[in-house]
Amino acid sequence: MTTLTFAQQYDYSVMGIPDSLKVNASAVVRLDETAIRVTSVKSMLILTRQIVTVLDANGLSSVDRTFYYDKSSKITNLEAIVYDTNGKEIKRIKKKDFIDHSVADGFSVFTDNRALSMDYTPTGYPFTIEVKSEIETNNTGVIRPWLPVNAYNQSLMKSEYRISYPTDMELKSKEYNFSGFDVKKIQTQASRIYVIENIPALRYEEYAPSVTKLFPFVRFGLNKFALEGTEGVADSWKDFGLWMNEKLLNDVKEIPLETQLSIKKLVEQEKDPIAKAKKIYKYVQDKTRYISVQVGIGGWKPMKAADVDRLGYGDCKALSNYTKALLEVVGIPSFYTVIYGGIQRQDVLDDLVSIQGNHAILTIPYEDKNYFMECTSQTTPFGYQGKFTDGRMALLIKPEGGELVKTDETSDVENSQKSKGSFVVDAQGDFKGEVVILSGGTQYESKYLLSRKAKEEQDKFYKNYFFNIENLKVNTLQFEDDRDNVQFKETVNVQAEHYATLSGERILFPANAFNVNRLVPQRYRSRKLPFQIERGYQDYDEIIIQLPQGYVVEGLPQNTILNTKYGDYKTEYTLQGTDKVVVIRSLLLKRGKYPKEEYEEFRKFMEITARNDNAKISLIKNK
Repeated sequence: MTTLTFAQQYDYSVMGIPDSLKVNASAVVRLDETAIRVTSVKSMLILTRQIVTVLDANGLSSVDRTFYYDKSSKITNLEAIVYDTNGKEIKRIKKKDFIDHSVADGFSVFTDNRALSMDYTPTGYPFTIEVKSEIETNNTGVIRPWLPVNAYNQSLMKSEYRISYPTDMELKSKEYNFSGFDVKKIQTQASRIYVIENIPALRYEEYAPSVTKLFPFVRFGLNKFALEGTEGVADSWKDFGLWMNEKLLNDVKEIPLETQLSIKKLVEQEKDPIAKAKKIYKYVQDKTRYISVQVGIGGWKPMKAADVDRLGYGDCKALSNYTKALLEVVGIPSFYTVIYGGIQRQDVLDDLVSIQGNHAILTIPYEDKNYFMECTSQTTPFGYQGKFTDGRMALLIKPEGGELVKTDETSDVENSQKSKGSFVVDAQGDFKGEVVILSGGTQYESKYLLSRKAKEEQDKFYKNYFFNIENLKVNTLQFEDDRDNVQFKETVNVQAEHYATLSGERILFPANAFNVNRLVPQRYRSRKLPFQIERGYQDYDEIIIQLPQGYVVEGLPQNTILNTKYGDYKTEYTLQGTDKVVVIRSLLLKRGKYPKEEYEEFRKFMEITARNDNAKISLIKNK
């Protein structure tokens, strides 16, 4: 039996934490140890011991509270002990006290994939909790990574990661962010050890990158492994893809004859393969629903396509495999695709051949173009790459082997919103207006589901979106969802009382009613972190303002032009005749990664745009 080597006597009191590690911290990880013993291709033992002092409610996420198991993995030991501020034991939580539940409750097909979760609600802060676990598994394809600090506002006293393996196996790894940290690394013929101590907490700062970009982080893989009961070799992506196709995908793609006939009839009038694929994609969206069982938790082998067909639901692996099987019925080739899903992009690494990714999509190659399909969504247009899977390296599983490709990515300019409208301000200061908004790229993603929401939710959205118009009343809404061109059109008719301020013979009101930038980044006296604009966008607005009868323009806002490395901004105010003002506004925000020294310059750019977006028009009664 492998055991952790910590001495059992330990100072659990909060007094045992250096003051320097309490600064900016919601949690202090006192000890974090992982000991992994790979005894053979089909056997691995994982032991963990974690001692965390939780200083406030935000620090609860630093505690390991959920442990997963399935038919290939067994939790042989699990225990937690809670201590008060002075280090006195106040509660002991045994394995039997953890809540045992399915990772997809209510769906019997996934009963093999379960979890034990700690049910503990603290009575006060701070407190310290120690959690020990021991897991035996037959799956050696996924090796727990080492990430000693995994959150902002989390400090670390000590982390130690140990892994041992047979001498006839090779441990592959990829190390990140070691520069500037005192990481102790010990390598022998059949083991590896990493140790790091005393890392102060970093306070989160706006636009900061993920902690995986800042703190030491190591990914691992074995050249020989077992997964889902089958052995594999990870010498190259080609070989890995061959193994995955043959062992995990080939025997789960059978479709019932009745469904085959229905699919053939569905597309019989279509000649173009992509037109056929669109119909099949819509068929899957209408027939199935998504169950969230992440890759790595629910196993890596998809459930059978026939089961998805019968039950009408599945996770990302199951729905991607099902769609692939339906496309094969009508002779359209497609490739099961492994990817890291998430708003913050993460690549499948080309130089670490191993089981990677946490999500599955489907790729259709046609005429030198790849169409990437998110099969878990019941609403996403065919081939649309949203923020969850755009612009990152993914692994295609082809019959001839694995191949890395980059998913589609829209440019800053393509992430567009174009507005054209008009409004009237009357002599009482009341407002009536209508605007047509056309959204594309990632801005489409934030809008297209509006048409499916209840009227109350739609009204709430626009009252928040047009936040600068107080007392807003939404009169009418019209939506057009052009799924083929991925454009969403909104026609919004609104009114409001007291939009303008009346002062004697003058009327004062904001020129920009429909698209005001309110995202002014926080000011930092001493910025600590670099910053990143993950995705850029472009807005263009053209609005005509009808002035009240009997009033003339006393003053218009100044025209503004800003050109910076972070973005471009332009406003133009033109008097048309005597009773109309035309307002043209454009804002381009550029994606990029920048050093902390440039943050204040970026912040000022955004502050100026927000200030100019609130510029006012002054009218005076015509005598």
